[in-house]
Amino acid sequence: MAKTNKSVTKRLKVTVTGKVLQRHPGKNHFSAKARRVRQLSQKGWGDVSEPFGKQIVNKYLPNN
Repeated sequence: MAKTNKSVTKRLKVTVTGKVLQRHPGKNHFSAKARRVRQLSQKGWGDVSEPFGKQIVNKYLPNN
């Protein structure tokens, strides 16, 4: 039985339809000096390309 990679589960999310979404990097701290455009562009979740997303799910998230 394959184990789930915990570092991947903290960064990615699989939707009900099977799309893979990723957190934008650099959101945890040092955002007070960041420009407003950068802060707003990091809002929410970003899409992962379709073939790469399926590879990630198969390899690192086998139980999803």
